[in-house]
Amino acid sequence: MENLFRLFDQDQGFFQRKWTLVNGPLIVGAGPSGLATAACLREQGVPFAVLERAECIASLWQKRAYDRLKLHLPKQFCQLPKLPFPEDFPEYPTKRQFIEYLESYAKRFDINPKFNECVQSARYDETSGFWRVKTVSGATKTEFEYICRWLVVATGENAEFVVPDIEGLADFGGEVIHAGEYKSGEKFKGQKVLVVGCGNSGMEVSLDLANHNASPSMVVRSSVHVLPREVFGKSTFELAMLMMKWLPLWLVDKLLLILAWLILGNIEKYGLKRPSTGPLELKNSQGKTPVLDIGALEKIKSGDVQVVPGIKRFSRGQVELVNDQKLEIDSVVLATGYRSNVPSWLQEGEFFSKNGFPKAPFPNGWKGKSGLYAVGFTRRGLSGASSDAMKIARDIGKVWKQETKQQQKRTTACHRRCISLSQL
Repeated sequence: MENLFRLFDQDQGFFQRKWTLVNGPLIVGAGPSGLATAACLREQGVPFAVLERAECIASLWQKRAYDRLKLHLPKQFCQLPKLPFPEDFPEYPTKRQFIEYLESYAKRFDINPKFNECVQSARYDETSGFWRVKTVSGATKTEFEYICRWLVVATGENAEFVVPDIEGLADFGGEVIHAGEYKSGEKFKGQKVLVVGCGNSGMEVSLDLANHNASPSMVVRSSVHVLPREVFGKSTFELAMLMMKWLPLWLVDKLLLILAWLILGNIEKYGLKRPSTGPLELKNSQGKTPVLDIGALEKIKSGDVQVVPGIKRFSRGQVELVNDQKLEIDSVVLATGYRSNVPSWLQEGEFFSKNGFPKAPFPNGWKGKSGLYAVGFTRRGLSGASSDAMKIARDIGKVWKQETKQQQKRTTACHRRCISLSQL
C-alpha cells in the first residue's frame, strides 16, 4: 500500500513524501545476513521487504573486497541456511564464486531487495505500535517512509571504514586508501607501501603486494595471534570446533598454540608478539579474530614483507615510527578495519549500544523489544549470521502463523454468517 503526502514547508513550499505499509518484517541490508533472514522468512511463509543502500546485493563483497580474497573457512561453515554451496566449488571459494552463490541464493528464494534505498532514520512509534523507517532513494534523493511491525537490522559489523586520525597523514602527499578500496597489488609494482594493520586483511594485502613486486612494510602496533589455516591437511577452525565438543576452551587454546608453534615456528622473533589470552578466548571476549595464515608469514620470514612498530607521525613522503625509525614510502593502505553504522540511523538505545552492536552477549543478541531484531552482529562470521537468521524467522513466523489462523477463523465465521443471512 503506497501513498503520497503533500506537506508544506515555509522555505520549500509544498513537497511530496511517499510512504508504504510493509506487510511483514522490514530487513535493512541485503548482504549475507539480510539474505539469510529473508530466505528463512520465505520458508516460514512470512512476507517481507528488504532495503539496500547500494545497487546490488552483498556490496561489501562486490565493491569492497580485494581480488585475491577467498573465504578463510571451509565452505561448509560459510553456507547460508537452506542452500549448500555447489559440490564443484573448492573448499575455500573465491570472491567471485561466493558472489555467484549469493546471487543464486537470492534467486532461489525470490529475494528482490529495493536497491539504492539509504536509511536515514528508524524509530519506534509507541502510539501506533509500528516502526517508522525513513529513507532517501537513488540519485533523485526522493524521501520515502516505510511503516512496519518488525524491523530486522542486517547492516552488519562492517558497514563503514575505520580511518584512524594519524598525525601528518593529510600532509603525506602519496596515495592513501583503505583496504576496502584495495583491489590488487598490480598498480603498486615497484612502490614502497606501508600497510597499517596486521589482521587478516593487513596480512593478505601485504602478501598480495609482495607477490606483485612491491615492497610492503606492515605496521604491527599490538599483539596478534597467527594460526595456520590448516593443520595436517585439516581446517584449523574445523579442528578447533571438534575439540571444543570434548575439551574446555582454555585447553583447546593451548593445543592450538602448540600446533601453531610446531607448524609456523616462533613468530615473535619476526615482530609478531602473541597476546597472553588464547585465540578462542580472545575472539569470544573481544571479538578479535586470529589471523589464519595463507602465505604472508613466509614473506615475512624471507624479508619480502617488513614488520614495523607503531606510527608516530607522517610527513611528506615518509613515516616516522615509535622507535624513531623513518621510512621513505610511496603509498599507504589502511587495513584498520570496519565498524557498524547502526548508531547513525537507528533511534534506539536499549538494545543496541553506542558501538553499534547489541548489548546482550552471544547467543542472546538477536532479539530486542517491540519487534526489533539484529542479525550478523555475533562476531562469529557467516555461521553466526545464519544462526541468527533462523531464530528470527522462527520467532516472527510463530506469531505470523498464529495471527493468520485467527484471521482465517474470523473470515470463515463471517462467511458462514453471510450464508446464513442470505438463506433467511
